[in-house]
This record gives sequence, C-alpha cells and structure tokens, in this order.
Amino acid sequence: MKQLAIIGPTASGKSDLALKIAHEIDAFILSIDSLSIYKEIDILSAKPSQLQLQSVRHFGIDVLHPNEYFSVDIFMQLYTQALHVSQQENKNLLLVGGSSFYLKSLMQGLSSLPIITPEISRLVEVKLAEQDCYFFLAEKDSVYMQNITPHDTYRIEKALLIYEASGLTPSEWFKQNPPKPMIENLDIFNIEVDRTLLRQRIAQRTSKMIAYGAIDEVCTLEQKYSRLPHAMGAIGIVEILEFLDGMCTKEQMNENISIHTGQLAKRQQTFNRTQFSQVTTAPLDKLEAIIRTKFL
Repeated sequence: MKQLAIIGPTASGKSDLALKIAHEIDAFILSIDSLSIYKEIDILSAKPSQLQLQSVRHFGIDVLHPNEYFSVDIFMQLYTQALHVSQQENKNLLLVGGSSFYLKSLMQGLSSLPIITPEISRLVEVKLAEQDCYFFLAEKDSVYMQNITPHDTYRIEKALLIYEASGLTPSEWFKQNPPKPMIENLDIFNIEVDRTLLRQRIAQRTSKMIAYGAIDEVCTLEQKYSRLPHAMGAIGIVEILEFLDGMCTKEQMNENISIHTGQLAKRQQTFNRTQFSQVTTAPLDKLEAIIRTKFL
C-alpha cells in the first residue's frame, strides 16, 4: 500500500483535492483536523458532506463529543486503526488536513508509557481527588509542567500516572524512552495559495457557514455542553458566542471570524513551510498534476 499526505492552510481546497485523489488511487482518508474530530460541529469545521463521507471511507471524523478531550495520543490511535484497515482491505491511505502538528507528531513518534495497572489508576484517582497534584508535580518536575496549566486535568493525570507507575518524573521517563517514528518516507504535498486569494476564499467560506446555520449550531452546542469544553474555544465558535452576548454586530462577527481564520492560515503556512524537511509545495492545480504523475 501507499501513503501520502495533503496539507495546506484552511480554505485552500485540501478536502476536495483529497476526495478526487482518493477515488483515483483507491485510498481511504484520515482527517488531520482538530475540529472535524468532533460530532455535532459540522458547519464550522467544514467537514465533508454525508455524501462525500459515504463515497470514500474516512477516519478521524465524528469520533468524539465536543466535551471529550482530543490529544496527540488519540490521533496516533486513529492512525493505527486507519493503517490497519487500509492494509486489510488493500487500500492506499491519504492523510489530509490543516492541523499539521498531528502529522509532525506522527512522523516524530511518541514515547511509550509505563504499564498502568488498575492499582496505579485507583491510586492516581484518589490523589487527584484529595491533593493539589499540579503543585506536587511542578515541584518534582518543573520543566515538564511549565507548559501545563493547573486546569489541564488530562495532562496532569497523565503526568501523575507516569510518575506513580515508573517512579520517574515525566522528563526523566521520556529521556529514557525516546519517541519512535510511526511513519517514515511519507510523500507530503503542500498547497501553496496567494494570500490575497486565500483571504477572499476565507471570507466567502465564512459567509457560507453563517448562511448554512453556524449560529444555530453554536447555540445548540452551548446549550448541550456549556462553554467550558476546549472545543468551544475554536475559531468561529468564540466569535459567534461574542455576537450572541451582544458584544458585536453580525457584520463584525463575520469580519472577526474571517480575520482570525486568516491569522490561523498564516500560522499554518509558516508551520508547513518550516517543519517538514521533504515536502512538495505548489499551487492547487499544479499539485494535483504532480500527485497524479507520482501515484498513477
């Protein structure tokens, strides 16, 4: 089987290109998108339509509820599943999305974790309930904990599990257990887009999302999950909540979404340009021809 990745900034045409290529090379698709992973966030994530999802099997879409935590670990599990199914069914695998950090992590790999017994899990559960475990861990391993906030319960629990299971601080554990790449020699194709054109595409997509019911989608999400989950801090959701709070007009809301999406796209372009050593970058139409030449 063959594996390839299509990356690029938001609104650059990745999904449409991926669907076209997937049909031509007989591939399944793994979404590399930090918002499409969530159920019920359909319009604002710009995930493929149900018809498109039925035409090509997708992984990494509609996996979690918005109040569930998404992490690199979970993405690794999704990749492992997608790879296994693709191999079983003799399909190629196409990775596509704008959250290239997950692709980078896949290529770098993750360190293995110590064996977590039921007894360790119960001990950690009790300590989390009874103690200030963030402060305890910060004293033990200030370097590892400096990028973790006191409210990040998922990563605090993970750090404590490592400490209790191994007797080592997380920094020492990862030093002794370096990461192993999960994928090597991956063909990566990056969509290059003129910034003026990209701003226009983002503005058009923002208007389309609002017309398709993005405000109602956010209202439903807020009523069901509150504003606390991490997913509720995504671009588009935050600006609509500000509009619902009366902090801006609908026109200002549209503009804010476009501006913040444009800023995200700029960061994505920088990341894609600087974080991958071997990547083919070209405009959308030329990139399509390059992929065909290489895989057909």
